[in-house]
Amino acid sequence: MATWYRLLSLGRCWLQQLLGPCHRFGTPWAWIVLYSQGLDPAIFKLTSLQLLDLSMNNFGQHILPASGFERLSLLTHLNLSNSRFQGKIPIGISKLVNLISLDLSVSYYDTTEDSLSDYDSSIGIISYVFWLPNFQNLVANLNSLRELYLDGVDMSSSGDWCHALAESLPDLRVLSLSSCFLGGPICWSLSRLDSLTAINLEDNFDIPATFPEFFMDFSNLSVLQLARTNLQGWFPRRVFESKTLRVLDLSGNQDLLGHVPNFSNASSLETMMLDGTNLSFGKPGSFSNFKSLQTLSLDVDFAFMEHQSSLGIHMSLQHLELTQMESTKDLGLILSWIGDLQNLASLELSGWNFSRTSFSSVAKLKNLKSLSMYYCNFTKPSLSAIRNLVNLRSLVINQCELNGPMPSAIGDLADLESLEIIAYDFLGPIPSAIGNLRSLKSLEINAHGLLGPIPSSIGNLSSLIRLAISAFEFSGPMPPAICNLSNLEALEMRSSGFFGPIPYAIGLLKKLTSLRLQECSFSGSIPNSVFNLTRLIELDLSFNLLSGEIPTSVFTIPTLRRLDIHFNQLSGSIKDFDATSSHLVFVDLSKNNLIGHIPKSFFQLRCLAYLDIGWNNLVGSVDLSSFWRLRNLNHLDLSNNKLSVRDMDGEDNNSPSTYIPRVTWLGLSCNLTEFPVSLAHLNQVSYLDLSSNRISGAIPKWMWVTWNSSLTYLNLSHNLLSIMQFTSYVLPFDQLEILDLSFNQLQGQIPMPSPPAAMLYYSNNNFSSVLPNFTLYLGQEFRISKNKISGHIPKSVCDSTIGVLDLSFNNFSGQIPSCLIEDGYMSVLSLRENQFEGMLPTNIKDYCFLHTLDLNNNKIEGQLPRTLTKCLQLEFLDIGNNNMVGIFPSYLGVLPRLRVLVMRSNRFYGSMSGALHNGDKSGEYFSSLQILDVASNNFFGNLSPDWFEGLKSMMTELNSTGEIISALNGSGNGNVEHAYQDTVTIYYKSIYRTFNKILTTLTVIDLSNNSFGGTIPGSLGRLFSLHVLNMSGNAFTGDIPREFGRMTQLESLDLSQNQLSGDIPDALTNLTFLGILNLSNNQLVGRIPWSGQFATFQNNSFEGNLGLCGLPLSNPCDIRPAPPSVAHGEKSSHVDVILFLFVGLGFGIGFAAAILMRWGRIGEWFVKSARALRT
Repeated sequence: MATWYRLLSLGRCWLQQLLGPCHRFGTPWAWIVLYSQGLDPAIFKLTSLQLLDLSMNNFGQHILPASGFERLSLLTHLNLSNSRFQGKIPIGISKLVNLISLDLSVSYYDTTEDSLSDYDSSIGIISYVFWLPNFQNLVANLNSLRELYLDGVDMSSSGDWCHALAESLPDLRVLSLSSCFLGGPICWSLSRLDSLTAINLEDNFDIPATFPEFFMDFSNLSVLQLARTNLQGWFPRRVFESKTLRVLDLSGNQDLLGHVPNFSNASSLETMMLDGTNLSFGKPGSFSNFKSLQTLSLDVDFAFMEHQSSLGIHMSLQHLELTQMESTKDLGLILSWIGDLQNLASLELSGWNFSRTSFSSVAKLKNLKSLSMYYCNFTKPSLSAIRNLVNLRSLVINQCELNGPMPSAIGDLADLESLEIIAYDFLGPIPSAIGNLRSLKSLEINAHGLLGPIPSSIGNLSSLIRLAISAFEFSGPMPPAICNLSNLEALEMRSSGFFGPIPYAIGLLKKLTSLRLQECSFSGSIPNSVFNLTRLIELDLSFNLLSGEIPTSVFTIPTLRRLDIHFNQLSGSIKDFDATSSHLVFVDLSKNNLIGHIPKSFFQLRCLAYLDIGWNNLVGSVDLSSFWRLRNLNHLDLSNNKLSVRDMDGEDNNSPSTYIPRVTWLGLSCNLTEFPVSLAHLNQVSYLDLSSNRISGAIPKWMWVTWNSSLTYLNLSHNLLSIMQFTSYVLPFDQLEILDLSFNQLQGQIPMPSPPAAMLYYSNNNFSSVLPNFTLYLGQEFRISKNKISGHIPKSVCDSTIGVLDLSFNNFSGQIPSCLIEDGYMSVLSLRENQFEGMLPTNIKDYCFLHTLDLNNNKIEGQLPRTLTKCLQLEFLDIGNNNMVGIFPSYLGVLPRLRVLVMRSNRFYGSMSGALHNGDKSGEYFSSLQILDVASNNFFGNLSPDWFEGLKSMMTELNSTGEIISALNGSGNGNVEHAYQDTVTIYYKSIYRTFNKILTTLTVIDLSNNSFGGTIPGSLGRLFSLHVLNMSGNAFTGDIPREFGRMTQLESLDLSQNQLSGDIPDALTNLTFLGILNLSNNQLVGRIPWSGQFATFQNNSFEGNLGLCGLPLSNPCDIRPAPPSVAHGEKSSHVDVILFLFVGLGFGIGFAAAILMRWGRIGEWFVKSARALRT
């Protein structure tokens, strides 16, 4: 075989018969490229290969084999671009001395972004790029290389790239290193490469230097792309005079200065991109020399420097990009010039404000076929003139402010084939005129504020192939007219207000290849008519309210490759089905209510690459070897079910390596008691989750060795692990991003990966130490809470870029490095429950990003820095249980997001009411605060009734859904699983309780154990959503405010140990959630109310009030009056007389007299007679 193949090309134009039944062409809207589980080492047996092209395919983010390429010694052309490989570029490529062309580039604008191949989006991070540790080693022997494409390859640590190129590649013609994280200036030695015809270094932001003028000595240079490379200084005019240069892109270099010269000979430039620079025209008319120019990109200010008369002569111009952004120029002249470009076919406008100028000049471009507008601002009638662009084929309005409804004039563009509108301020419905666009093939609308139903006229778009509508507030069923679009191949409804059942008529769309109804509110069962869609490749019904069982037929649609119905309410068991005709590649049924066993049919899906059935209620025993027989399997998640997972191959000590698939993503939170031995044979795992099992003992050494070059995510948390088997406390992982070993029983020194992982979680273990230089290995997050670690924080932590640092519940001591607070780049700093001392730094920078500052229970002294007001993101501040002093920090009231303020057990003093008047007077005073704890300080004075008026978040039931207050991890990727959650300890229901998850519904005010006096303000009663109020241990006087009866969410009320008087208001019986009440040790009097929750309280809630009577106290309320005095004799009540009658006249007469007393004049006579007898 080795002698047969000279050329092997399996790029996007591969042949169906080469691929087998698991691969298939799709449509332009949902096409599937070649999918493979990595590069088969058998390819290295083709030693006679001269050309190998595997570009534009999906190799499942596998890592290229470390060895093997060196065997292809005759190779002259190697193209692995955009093939979803990742990891370190194999050193074997450097030994291909006959290479003429090498392309390992990665495009960040992947045309398959929405296709089936993007199956890994659930991870939250998509990583499929190469990285190169040493550029010199790669190119040292490739002396024959003519073309080098490494776009998107991470070369940030690859050394001196510039000198390596000059020394090793003397005959290089094409150099393309865009987006490679290159550093350092463009060196002079690069001038040796005088055969270069194309140079692309764009999007390398760390090349601060002047323009290398020696580039213009390259006699054959035709393409020069240096956009966004931080070029500085003066740009030479000779570049514009080049006879060979056709493409020049300098855009995005804001510090690049110079003039476009006026020269006699016509320029050869066909494409010139100068937007985002500080270049200008040297003389009027200079632009007229660009006779061949077809594509031009300018800033508006740039264009204003030229006379429009000379600009207007460029009849060759076909594509124009103009950016306005912050310019305040009158756009009338520019628009007039644009209107004269009658041959212009494509126009792109960015940042234009059409509220100050007319759009009509643009509408004069009769030959315009493509119009794209980004970040523009329109007045209501501006776009009406768009109807004049009668030849328009493509219209894009992206991120623009329309300030009104979608213009109905769009309906007059009869030849329009593609319409994309993405906006956030629509005010009205989709116009019915959109039904006039009979030539429209693609329609995408993504808009908030779009009201009313989708017009039935949308059913007139008979040519429509793709329809995507998402993110708008329309609420109702899916319009039946959509089901009339018989040519539709792709239908997407996302984040919409659609509800009700999925229409049965959806089955009439016979040409559908992609059906995505995501993040809607569709309910009911999956309609059987879906199974009539015999061309369907992709079915995505995720994030809905669908219920019932999964129809068996959905698994047997012969064309279906991707099935995603996760996050619904589907129930019942998954029935077995005939898998012989199925070509399913992707199946996601996670986060439903499925029961029963895993169907055996799943193990017969020979094309299956992705299977996620986690977060259900599946039961039974399953053997991993059943999954290993699925040769294409790449992603497997069985987590959070009731499964019993076995590893029979591991138990028999038989190596499954002869058939085990190349699984890279594995989730097995499945009640495991030991590590599956067969995992040791998976040599390219990038994601492994074995959390929440019952695995005990040691973490095996093979886990650190086998995957050190592939692993990006490892989660072993919530197990019983106690030992780590490794030879060094520095773990050599090439790509590790997340390591979670928290909630185990691990001991000794904490290991640190190198290079640093982004997120490290070691909390809740028994670790006793860290590496002396551990700060050298810090990434974005480092959490070691609740261990037994002591020592100081080294000052070298200031050299890191850490965003989340949690050292809480340890034994650290010494001073806190000032940079952790002053530099402001951290989002979370938790040093709770340690022995830190000293004072807090005061010079916090303006760009403070601090979200959480938790210093509770240390030995910190001094005052709270006023510069904390610069931390506008601050939500959580806990400085309780320290030795801090000062007055109440009213200045913090201006922080718009501050939710938790804990200052208990310090030495703060003064009047809080006085502090109010020094704070913010706008009414937004502590407006987001939900927990205020200033207990056990030295505050005194009366509380102003106005003090509580600013606590807006406690006045209404905001966030009644009970969200958790949390700071996302330092990477900001939104991974909820590892979101940092604040911890607070408060006096709650008579005990100190620690909340590890603080809900937004938890509202607390604790003013206890201070010296507050005066009456309690009734304005407290306006805090309707308050849950806990503790004002005990003060000197409050007067009555209990009856307004407290309005705080209907109150669960705990403690007013004990004050000097309150009067009776207990009956209004307090309205507090139906009140579980804890303490009014003891006051001067309250009268009867205790005996209804509602008051019937559940014990004596200790009321003791120490000598004037109280009634249950539950043993002191009854005595109705016997005190002996009357002479002065009050004439005012004795009827009750006094009745008692006399009963005693003096005997029971019988007295009873009768008592009845008669209540009856008119007879009663009055009895009273007088009785009083006479008493005298």
